[in-house]
Amino acid sequence: MELFGIWVAAFLTLCIYSFLYRDNPFYRFAEHLFVGISVGYGIVIAIHQGVIPLAWEPLSEAVSALWTEITGETTPEIRSALWGLFKIIPIAFGLLFFARLSPRHNWLVRYPIAILIGFGAGIAIPNMLQANIFEQTRATIEPFGAIGPFVDVPPEARLSALDIFGAILMVIGVICTLTYFFFSVEHRGPINWLSKVGIAFLMIGFGAAFGNTVMGRLALMIHRVGFLINEWIGSFGALF
Repeated sequence: MELFGIWVAAFLTLCIYSFLYRDNPFYRFAEHLFVGISVGYGIVIAIHQGVIPLAWEPLSEAVSALWTEITGETTPEIRSALWGLFKIIPIAFGLLFFARLSPRHNWLVRYPIAILIGFGAGIAIPNMLQANIFEQTRATIEPFGAIGPFVDVPPEARLSALDIFGAILMVIGVICTLTYFFFSVEHRGPINWLSKVGIAFLMIGFGAAFGNTVMGRLALMIHRVGFLINEWIGSFGALF
């Protein structure tokens, strides 16, 4: 079964690479297969990890507990399960997404979208600030805390001349790159030169990231091609 999966992966990889020649049925087949499997997998995961444990099960338990409460047989566990009735509120807001299918009531979809974007922004903004601004600022200036002649640090923790040069170069790159994206003033004089240096740093960074991605993909493709060649050689050897 593992061998069959590797052959399928190799075939689909070649189908995607066939787009380098031109658009063709093999590429469209692989593209549609990828999109279809991704959507189907996402829907199944959303149902099994979201709808069933977070909506269906608590709501069904709450309805059963409500019926037990009405009949007069109540316990603390049953009263606790009644809180599941509040799941009706998020479920109702989620069902408003289907109002998009009705031209007369499609305005109702604004409410779940607004709630979704509001919660998403409230959760994402602090995390983005922490990861992309605070942590990167700390990582930029942290090496200067280990420069031996200026601070009291153990000899084994002091930075070498090469490390100091790298830290200074990092600070220069950050300042120049931020200057390139500073559009409140016209880029003239020193600001223009700093922005040009920022462009150079951006090109180096994007080039290194792209090269790393390409080399990783090439290594994976070489591994798969090598496996197929070994399998072909083994198959022909077994025939003769």
